[in-house]
Amino acid sequence: MGTSGAWIGSSRQDLKSFPRAVQRDIGQALFAAQCGEEYPSVKALRGFGARTVLEIVAPFDSNAYRAIYTVRFADVVYVLHAFQKKSTKGVATPEREIDLIGRRFDAAERHYKERRKTHGKKDDRHPR
Repeated sequence: MGTSGAWIGSSRQDLKSFPRAVQRDIGQALFAAQCGEEYPSVKALRGFGARTVLEIVAPFDSNAYRAIYTVRFADVVYVLHAFQKKSTKGVATPEREIDLIGRRFDAAERHYKERRKTHGKKDDRHPR
């Protein structure tokens, strides 16, 4: 495995509150991301440009669970958010969730830059 993982905000605790089967599905997708692969249940999250912020879709027992991560930075997959989608209207991610994801993306970027200073990393782009 060439890439490490990091959790931003309450994303890890939120994921642990999901049903065990959902945790397993999301965990497998995150492991694939760390290996440089993309799991079949992953799609680009709109509003963040290109394919740097991705959404894992995990349906379970008529509920919809999501985990959001970024591959924007070299050598680390940041998990930005995990939540149960409660909206009954359409498939769009609610605006409050998008705002939180944006703030956590900014926090991941700050963390990554600090990490680069500490560890002397030069490249700030994921090789994909």
